[in-house]
Amino acid sequence: MSPERIAQILERYKSGELDLGGALGEMRDFPFVDLGYAKLDDQRELRQGYPEVVYCEGKSPSQLRGIVDHLLQGGSSLLATRASEAHFAAVRYLSPDLVFDQVSRTITLRRGGAPISASFIAVVTAGTSDIPVAEEAAVTAEVFGNRVERIYDVGVAGIHRLFARLELIRAAKVVVAVAGMEGALSSVLGGLIEAPIIAVPTSVGYGASLGGLSALLAMLTSCAAGVSVVNIDNGFGAGYQASKINSL
Repeated sequence: MSPERIAQILERYKSGELDLGGALGEMRDFPFVDLGYAKLDDQRELRQGYPEVVYCEGKSPSQLRGIVDHLLQGGSSLLATRASEAHFAAVRYLSPDLVFDQVSRTITLRRGGAPISASFIAVVTAGTSDIPVAEEAAVTAEVFGNRVERIYDVGVAGIHRLFARLELIRAAKVVVAVAGMEGALSSVLGGLIEAPIIAVPTSVGYGASLGGLSALLAMLTSCAAGVSVVNIDNGFGAGYQASKINSL
């Protein structure tokens, strides 16, 4: 339940439109609602500033429909990650404002006005193959009200491409660096820019990349200071953390 929804109930109570029992009835799902297969945390936005995000993998389309139907009633923006076309087909008619993005595999509904600040998040990829993970990060940050600049395919295999965009990257408040293979992009950026860097290893690469493990270990053992690392392919986690930093 969003702060706006709670405020509306309190105003209706103060105006006499609702008695105490009616107000309590409206808030019966506070702090969470039990759908049987899911317990939705309606209090999360009050505690953390962001509403609950739905991870779609492992959930049936009908389960997702029940979850999204409830979350839409709260009045907050909606973000569902790792969604399939079948998931979107199950929820698309709940609101005409729901959007499915095939690249980032997200379902979103964006509410609110201008970005939370003039500062921006730069999402940078080593290669084109890293874009799906990068887009998950970018969409996550945008849903939470951030301006995002995308700088894609500027990895160390042609490092002059990175230098050509360095002025824009240096202007960011926080940088999300997304790379597979040997994961060198975040280390290079760590030696060139002032902003904090969130490194995202991807599962892109040939056999010895071990599904992203090589990039993960390279990023964790980077000699560059100011670099933190999220899990393999975790664009959502990087976008969420970058939004937290950008809103400080």
